[in-house]
Amino acid sequence: MFNWVADAVTAICVATIFAVVVANFLQAEPGRTFRERRSPVATLTMAAFFVLLYATIRLRWGMVAESGFVIGRSIGLALVVVGTAFNVWGRLHLGANWADHVRIYANQTLVTGGPYRVVRHPLYASLLWMFYGASLAYLNPLAALETTLIFLPGMWYRSNLEEMVLLERFGDAYRAYRARTGRFLPRWGRATP
Repeated sequence: MFNWVADAVTAICVATIFAVVVANFLQAEPGRTFRERRSPVATLTMAAFFVLLYATIRLRWGMVAESGFVIGRSIGLALVVVGTAFNVWGRLHLGANWADHVRIYANQTLVTGGPYRVVRHPLYASLLWMFYGASLAYLNPLAALETTLIFLPGMWYRSNLEEMVLLERFGDAYRAYRARTGRFLPRWGRATP
């Protein structure tokens, strides 16, 4: 029974993320002036990782059990749902500042509200939460290992590129924001970058 529920909830979450990514591409304003730093970590490479993770879970590579551990699996599924909601919320707040590559628009604003109050990179953080959640929901430590060894370093690299250009563009305002806000996890009571 749990597998059916997990499959249905996960399918809805994946479809939601796919829809908002497509919406981001469709809402892009052609002709906007920008500076860009190309990155090998972009939507296509993130999608390729998703295919790998999906295959790992669907083909049951590395799965430790067929059933059991319902509380842990439920927590994992909740992480998938929370990650999806956080991703959509982040995209809504980012609005026209979204780009497939590391890009600073001439009229770009520094977004620090909504989910950006919680973490500096809510889109990447939410995907990490979803992938670790799916690993737990489907009892698959190999999927968690893939996320840790492939996706997490990719997001770290991409977020570093973004932070360099945001520091160039927004200077002290971004330094202050970075000092009070965690990269992928909330920063509770700390004020160091």
